[in-house]
Amino acid sequence: MQTSQGVARGGRDRFLDVVRAGAILAVIAQHWVMPVLSYSDGRLATGNALATPGWWVVTWLSQVMPLVFFAGGAANLISLSRAKSTREWLGARLKRLMVPVLPLVAVWLVMPDFLRGLGIPPQPLQVASAIAAQLLWFLAVYVLVVLLTPLMVAAHRRWGLKVPLVMGAAGVLVDVARFNDLGYLGYANAIFVWVAVHQLGFHYVEGRLGTLTRRAALSLSAAGFGITALMVAFGPYPASMIGMPGAPVSNMSPPTVLLAFLAVGQIGLLLAFRPQLNALAERPGVGSALGWLGARFMSVYLWHMPALIVVAGVTVYGLGYETPEPGTLLWLVMAPAWFAVCGLVLLGLLRLFAHFELQRDTVAVTARVPQLVVAGLMISGGLLGLAAHGFAPLSDGIAHGPVPWIVLATAGFLLAGKQVPVIDLLGRAVHVSERAALRR
Repeated sequence: MQTSQGVARGGRDRFLDVVRAGAILAVIAQHWVMPVLSYSDGRLATGNALATPGWWVVTWLSQVMPLVFFAGGAANLISLSRAKSTREWLGARLKRLMVPVLPLVAVWLVMPDFLRGLGIPPQPLQVASAIAAQLLWFLAVYVLVVLLTPLMVAAHRRWGLKVPLVMGAAGVLVDVARFNDLGYLGYANAIFVWVAVHQLGFHYVEGRLGTLTRRAALSLSAAGFGITALMVAFGPYPASMIGMPGAPVSNMSPPTVLLAFLAVGQIGLLLAFRPQLNALAERPGVGSALGWLGARFMSVYLWHMPALIVVAGVTVYGLGYETPEPGTLLWLVMAPAWFAVCGLVLLGLLRLFAHFELQRDTVAVTARVPQLVVAGLMISGGLLGLAAHGFAPLSDGIAHGPVPWIVLATAGFLLAGKQVPVIDLLGRAVHVSERAALRR
């Protein structure tokens, strides 16, 4: 198989480092620029700057979750190929994904009651608690994708491009059902769409994507963006690639198959400039920044919204600041200052909490694959529950707050370590029953 040519000394792919760094910076920029905030009479009014007419076009580049899954697919294939075993790889991946979440959960388990004690009204407190948890949806889905990775790598090596094509076709069928009064089926695309994009990362490492000429990459990009435009123009899809307030349909929650075509456009565009991006990564200052950010990727992702909450709480709630109308001269002047303050707060939070992610666990994982699958499902379910329900105050009742979801995710994290004989026996029983069924 053809392989990509972007691997630097030390075994790291510089292009993937740039894609990951660019993606997380784009996520931060989008989330910090979007809020339109004001506070009055106990209520926090929230709007979205990207809902400004015509600004939807920005989301075709700023919606970078497809790039995160693409880079994740490439990194997962590389690391799985180097691992001693699937068991070792799964255990390390699950623990590395979950460790940075633990301090966030610990802080926000008590923060709502602390803020309530300071006299923060219920409505802005609910908004802050929901925002602090909502980004956990990505980890919930990504853990499922990680669990599927060994199977999907095997499928990739057997069927190649047929795999993402089939996943994309399944995504189309899910959208058809979703837009014909079967809305809940749309959540199946959280698997079909993101696994299809994740699979494209495999084709960058082991396939033609990693060896495309600039002309071919630009043609691929034009095809991806072109199909996206046609589906927006003639289909039921909104033009914005993020959810907008009051919009009847969101391309993001749940994801539509449109994001898979957007991914093709974005990936092709970046591949067309891969030599320049690799050269950029070779610069000493840039290389150091990429290394710093890459080592703290999950911490930056998890804490950039709490940084926004701190800044908004002090300025909007505490000082009565109102976000200027998006696009005005005052908004353009104030946006850099807003970014700078949020950035300083984020750096402070990283100094407190990023060391959890920086520590490398040297304890060997003894859990077997069936137990790791159960652990991953528990982690995913717990994080999804937190993302959906937020960090409600414990004083409102433990059973209906975040505690059950935190317990589920934490139990999954602990289960991903040492082997539990009962689960191992269950896994073996399932394996034996499957072999017996195959014989019949």
